[in-house]
Amino acid sequence: MAPNLTSLKDDALIALDNLTDRASGLVNPSIRLGVTGLSRAGKTVFISSLVHNLLNGGRLPVFEPVRSGRVSKVRLEPQPDDAVPRFQYEDHIAALVRDRIWPDSTRAISQLRITLDFESASGWNRLFSAGRLSLDIVDYPGEWLLDLPLLAQDFKEFSDKSVARARARGRANLSADWLTLASSAGPTATADESSARRLAESFTAYLKACKADARSPSTLPPGRFLMPGDLEGSPALTFSPLPDLPDGRAPKGSLWAMMERRYEAYKKHVVSPFFREHFARLDRQIVLVDALQAINGGPDALLDLEQALADVLACFRPGTNSWLSSFLTRRIDKVLIAATKADHLHHESHDRLERITARLVNRAAASIDMSGAGLEVMAIASVRATREATVDHGGHTLPVIVGTPIDGEKINGDTFDGERKTAIFPGDLPDDPEVLFRAIDADMSAKTFGDVHPMPELSFVRFRPPHLEETGGGLKLSVPHIRLDRAMQFLFGDRLA
Repeated sequence: MAPNLTSLKDDALIALDNLTDRASGLVNPSIRLGVTGLSRAGKTVFISSLVHNLLNGGRLPVFEPVRSGRVSKVRLEPQPDDAVPRFQYEDHIAALVRDRIWPDSTRAISQLRITLDFESASGWNRLFSAGRLSLDIVDYPGEWLLDLPLLAQDFKEFSDKSVARARARGRANLSADWLTLASSAGPTATADESSARRLAESFTAYLKACKADARSPSTLPPGRFLMPGDLEGSPALTFSPLPDLPDGRAPKGSLWAMMERRYEAYKKHVVSPFFREHFARLDRQIVLVDALQAINGGPDALLDLEQALADVLACFRPGTNSWLSSFLTRRIDKVLIAATKADHLHHESHDRLERITARLVNRAAASIDMSGAGLEVMAIASVRATREATVDHGGHTLPVIVGTPIDGEKINGDTFDGERKTAIFPGDLPDDPEVLFRAIDADMSAKTFGDVHPMPELSFVRFRPPHLEETGGGLKLSVPHIRLDRAMQFLFGDRLA
């Protein structure tokens, strides 16, 4: 079961927000779509491509309302929440299309409203429906989502979980300095600001090292330690987990008591408002993951991603919304887990990527009982940066992908300048996902596993966005993708029926 993340006061405020949203929705029907993802998964690219293809008649054959011609008009409109920054769609799409660079990653919450006028497929619905739906896209960092389980954890549980992960095989070398400092401090030592600051700085350095490590596709809470904003230097961001805490209460005036108080302040002033004001108001959710990076990183990286997805799914309140219950509570009734960068593989491996990703979420979905909620897994590329081809190699025909590697990328010792195209054979994913997970279940190291069961040889290269010709009116063109239309159909196609 999902942990209880709210108090009675939070529930009352959430119910009030829902009443306001639903009352507004009677006049202007809307759906709130949450978009998040783990590190380097491509949230900004996903939103930019989705909006641009809707606005400019992109090729969306699986998105039924567009394919059938029932969508008559699509437009951007002012977002409903004036206190939330606007998602800068225009800047991001210009970076993708004109500059051919990937836009910066998400650093804070933002929002964008796109409204579709449509004709219902049902004659009965056409009598009573306004034929209009506003899609409110809420973009937020994956680190914020991974903070939500903290609401159900006290300081000791948070410390025990953080230390256990820091001591795990894949992170022990990254956490050594912080663990040494935290162990030497001693929880019963007298509270001291200098000690607290040193511990917080060392803990933050460890979190940053995890985020930068290619073998660690997810990051650890607290997420605001990596993106502090105007809270930088505040007591709510100047704390650290402590190792090997005993049972019982923290001694008054101790370092333990100081850290515990600041941890609770972080939950109260940072995590709880995000949950109440944004997350609890979502109707649908997509979580983007870079599964290819984890596969390339070996068993330790796959274990890390599996645990991160378990934490993510545990945050949701899955279930079906009835018309009456939705006025007081709101449940996310559709969750899409999307493995991005499918264009880095030949299409023959796309279904294998989906099976591997599904295997990553299976145990987590079962543990929180996703019955009543739609959970889908698919492999997508929000912007397709490559095309497929074949080459002859040693008398064999190999399927390859062709694209322009980012400036500085190296392939077999050859450094690319960002202008020259090349063809690469990315390798094949295993047909049976269990090949990749035997090391996790057997608790084998990546090196040991590789000696016993060789991992697939994969070659992933970072490509520039594709070159697209502009029309006379500017950026009035579609952006190539893989299964973006299928994702759209799952996430909100039913609301345009």
